[in-house]
Amino acid sequence: MEAERRTLRSLHRFGWLRTRDLAALVHTRWESRPLERPSLAPIVASASAMRMAQRTLRRMREARLVLSAQGPDGSTLYALAEPGVRALRSLGIEAASGKDGMRGISGGYYRHRCISNEIAIAGILQGLRVSTEREIAQGLWAGGSAGVAGKRPDVLWRNRDAWDWIEVQRSRPNARDYRRLVGWMKHMLAVLARPGAQIAEGVKLRKIVFVCSAAFGTRLLHDLREEKVDESALAELVFFGQSLYVLDPIKFC
Repeated sequence: MEAERRTLRSLHRFGWLRTRDLAALVHTRWESRPLERPSLAPIVASASAMRMAQRTLRRMREARLVLSAQGPDGSTLYALAEPGVRALRSLGIEAASGKDGMRGISGGYYRHRCISNEIAIAGILQGLRVSTEREIAQGLWAGGSAGVAGKRPDVLWRNRDAWDWIEVQRSRPNARDYRRLVGWMKHMLAVLARPGAQIAEGVKLRKIVFVCSAAFGTRLLHDLREEKVDESALAELVFFGQSLYVLDPIKFC
């Protein structure tokens, strides 16, 4: 029953998850305290955790607590069904059905969301407080709907009074979005170069992390330097998590 409750809560926070995600999140031990140096790498669930997740999800499907669908890569996706929503509401959690969220998932969006979910799960298992991509999109995070300087991350890791702002840059952005990103980065670097600067009341920004291709990282660094940003602030604040995740979209044959 505890595994089922944790599964329902996880689906509420993330919208939908794959079996492997739930195996890691629900059936793997969490760190009781935040790790001093958390890793960005995805958590790979053990074989026993996968078996436990499969058994739990089978029971929940039979009880109609969850919905299932096939993702573009053949993975089975799970989301909340109406009985699962009612079970969470009985616990005081204002949940909603995940039926609409699993409709018409494109390969590019799917890859981006899977990576964001894996990063969020890695943070949770390492004892961090995390805002998922779905929570951020709904405005249910510390930055609200407005974001910070008009922007919201894909995932946020929180460790006491410090934030790690994580961007998943799976594909090349269009010119307008890229200009906005460079402008936001320039603004944040200028603000955070000031001694004692805070991103919110009592909160410091530890890192801006880009999970992206090597080419995108090289281009962004070049263009920021062309904007004459503070080099020491750039080196201190920005981190590129390259080669940790498969960024290519799903290809259909």
